Amino acid sequence: MYDDLDGKIIHGLHCAPRTSFRHLGEIVGVSEQTVARRYNALRRDGVMRVVGLSNPAAHGRAEWIARLRCRPDAAGPVADSLARRPEVGYASIASGGSEIICTIRSAARTGRDDVLLRQLPKAASILDMSVDLLIHPFGPPGPGGWAGGRQSLTDEQVRRLTAERPVPAGPVLAPTDEDRPLFEALAEDGRASHTRLAEATGWSAARVARRLEALEAAGSLLFGIDILPERLGYELNAILWLQVDLPALHRIGEELGRHDECAFVAATSGRHNLMAVVICRDTPAFYRYLSGPLAGVEGIRGYEISVRARRLKQSVSLIHHGRLVHPTLG
Repeated sequence: MYDDLDGKIIHGLHCAPRTSFRHLGEIVGVSEQTVARRYNALRRDGVMRVVGLSNPAAHGRAEWIARLRCRPDAAGPVADSLARRPEVGYASIASGGSEIICTIRSAARTGRDDVLLRQLPKAASILDMSVDLLIHPFGPPGPGGWAGGRQSLTDEQVRRLTAERPVPAGPVLAPTDEDRPLFEALAEDGRASHTRLAEATGWSAARVARRLEALEAAGSLLFGIDILPERLGYELNAILWLQVDLPALHRIGEELGRHDECAFVAATSGRHNLMAVVICRDTPAFYRYLSGPLAGVEGIRGYEISVRARRLKQSVSLIHHGRLVHPTLG
C-alpha cells in the first residue's frame, strides 16, 4: 500500500518536519501537490503524525524508562491508564503480556520512590518495577526517531533539507505561559500553518513565525514524527537491554545509533547501561540484525530482549484501533 515515495516523504519530514511541501517535492523530484496528497493520506490513515512538543530540559525535567511487571490479567488496564497520562510516552506491552514499558518525564532530581509514587498508578496488580534514568541519547545530530527503516534520501538530499533548520545553541530556555496555546496546537498538528497557529494563540501570523523560530533556536521546541512501523510492513519491534564495558559505552552507543534498525539508543542507569529500540520487518530480519551488525559490535557483555506485543503510545500520539490519534481523540 505504501511505496518508496511514501518512504522518501517520511524520511524528508523526519529530517525537516515543517519544511514546505514545495521544497520537499523539489528534493524528491515530484510536484508539491503529490507530496501534499501523499502526506495527507498518511496522516489521515493514522500511519504518521508530525508533532511539536516542549523540550523536557527546558523545565528542568529528565526522561526515565520504566519497566513494570504485572499480573497478565491486569497489564492491559494498567498500561491503558499510563498511556493516557501526558507525562508518559512510548508505552507498550511486551510479549508474554505481563511487562509494561514506558518513558516518564519527571524532574531529574526526583528520587526513584518519588517517581513511582507520583507518576505510576498504585495497584496491587503491579508485582515488580524498575525505573532508570535515560542519561544520554546517541545517534546523528538532528531529530530523533525512526525514519522508515532505511535511509530513503541521499546524504545530499538530507543536507539540503536540514540546511536552514536552526541549530540550538546555549542553555535551553523555558517557554512562557503565553506559549501554552502554541504548544497545544503543535501537539495536535506539528505542521499547522502560521494562520492556524495565529487563530489558536490570538497572535498575528508574523508573531507566530518569529516565536516558532526563537523557540526552536533556543532548543525549547522540538519537532518529531510519530510513526506506526507495523503499517509500513515492519512487524517486529523490540527493546534490547545491553550491558557494555564502560570505557566503550560512548563508542558502542554511537555505533548502534547509526544502524538503520535502531530507532532510539540511549545510555541508562541501572543494571543495563545501554538500551536500543530495534525495528525490523519480521523475525528472520531481527535474527539477521542480532547475528550480523549487533554481533559485530565489540564490548557487549550481555543483553536481554523485550519484544513488543502491543503498542499503546508514541511520543505524543495514542494508538487507537491501529491508528495514531491525538490523545484527546483516543
